[in-house]
Amino acid sequence: MIGLIIVSHSADVARGVPKIIAQVAPDVPVAFAGGTADGIGTNFEDILAAIEANAADELLAFYDLGSAKMNLDMADEMTTKEITIIDAPLVEGSYGAATLLQIDTSKEDILAQLAPITFK
Repeated sequence: MIGLIIVSHSADVARGVPKIIAQVAPDVPVAFAGGTADGIGTNFEDILAAIEANAADELLAFYDLGSAKMNLDMADEMTTKEITIIDAPLVEGSYGAATLLQIDTSKEDILAQLAPITFK
């Protein structure tokens, strides 16, 4: 099973995106991490905990800004789960991936469909 991990600098965005996804992909496991105790930012420990809490063994990860990606990269090194970090817009990319996962689209096909909206 493939799930999603959502990482945002905003706790509200991190909580909100899975709510949107649940409307179209209720069977896709989604975990999230966002914000810090001081407000805006990301926290490596929270990201790793969200990864581990997700029921899926393989995750597609979406993030909003560069330091979130850096923390995702570190968390990827600390987990046994297979994580693919996708450089696509957080809301649109994760929503598209979730809808495709809901209809059992392969990871390769999902990545191919997201390719036109990815950035480096």
